[in-house]
Amino acid sequence: MNLTFNIEGGDFTQAGHASSEVKKILKQLGVEAKCIKSIVIALYEAEVNVVAHAFEGKIEVDIEDDKIKTAITDKGPGIPDIDLAMKEGFSTASKKVREMGFGAGMGLPNIRRNTDEFNLESIVGQGTTLKMTNFFNESS
Repeated sequence: MNLTFNIEGGDFTQAGHASSEVKKILKQLGVEAKCIKSIVIALYEAEVNVVAHAFEGKIEVDIEDDKIKTAITDKGPGIPDIDLAMKEGFSTASKKVREMGFGAGMGLPNIRRNTDEFNLESIVGQGTTLKMTNFFNESS
């Protein structure tokens, strides 16, 4: 099953839409609750990152019998130092984003912690691609 969601940068009212839809589908498919929780946390964090930092983005979800693969691509400023961005508490979020309760610098670390496979690539001035996989038969 393949799903695609478009994300508009700055539209926090829609942040979480894709993760909510994926959660409903995974419940219908009978995926273990603990696994669903990890997938939804990672996907929600990725959505918020696109909304907070990019102009626009796309989430592509591929649900297979034993796993879910997700690719999040965005058009935005990119990440100049991925190693630094992966440190808990590091954030480049604007003051406005922080005032809304986002931008604590836990997004990328939470994504990595809640996925079985994690791959992040970014080109400064162009955008970022995050690919993550969760296996259904493993407790995440």
